[in-house]
Amino acid sequence: MSVLREEVREKYAAAARVVPTGMAANDAGEVGGCCPPEGGLGVRLYDLEERTSLPDEAVLASLGCGNPTAVAELREGETVLDLGSGGGIDVLLSAKRVGQTGKAYGLDMTDEMLELARNNARKAGATNVEFLKGYIEDVPLDDGSVDIVISNCVINLSTDKPKVVREMFRVLRSGGRLSISDVVAADELTQSERAEKGSYVGCIAGALSFAEYQEELTKAGFVRISIDPTHLETDRMYGAIIRATKP
Repeated sequence: MSVLREEVREKYAAAARVVPTGMAANDAGEVGGCCPPEGGLGVRLYDLEERTSLPDEAVLASLGCGNPTAVAELREGETVLDLGSGGGIDVLLSAKRVGQTGKAYGLDMTDEMLELARNNARKAGATNVEFLKGYIEDVPLDDGSVDIVISNCVINLSTDKPKVVREMFRVLRSGGRLSISDVVAADELTQSERAEKGSYVGCIAGALSFAEYQEELTKAGFVRISIDPTHLETDRMYGAIIRATKP
């Protein structure tokens, strides 16, 4: 396991450990997430009705920079995959939207987060969800097995983003789509300039630029690509919604 991957894994394991104490994962000092403290921007982007329909621990564990389910246009009967599913908030919301004829998978590499997510699914009474252990660079699902891939500020943490993009393309069915929240850098920022603005595990140093994201998605075969900034994370670094379709 790479040093960076282990740093990310330990950070999210620590986040999972504080949630049962009633503390929001993003308020836990250096545990942090990809959003500001005090509940986290990710939590604040879920409306009250969504939050109150879920176990408290699923909401407290949110460490993302957006709400991909709000723009994913999920449909009854679809199969959804959440890359880096954490405490399960986006998986549980997706499961409600696709209904009992659909399925929501969550993929995470951290045992502590998987345990937390599975407990949250039990508390929510969600029977159409499954949490898988694995890496987003090597998804343990068959080719063409899902209708939509979502993710909430996780792809920037990968050390092999081209492989992640290829894996997303592989597991999607023809006509399948992406709806991803992520941190994206202004095109003029160099890698070293991004690193000056924040750490890799803090979702800043490893972020792709708008042009780099577009290039990777295009190389993998995606079409109808859009990368829309939603808010400023830090100077010339943005939370954004990335959408694309597999032909």
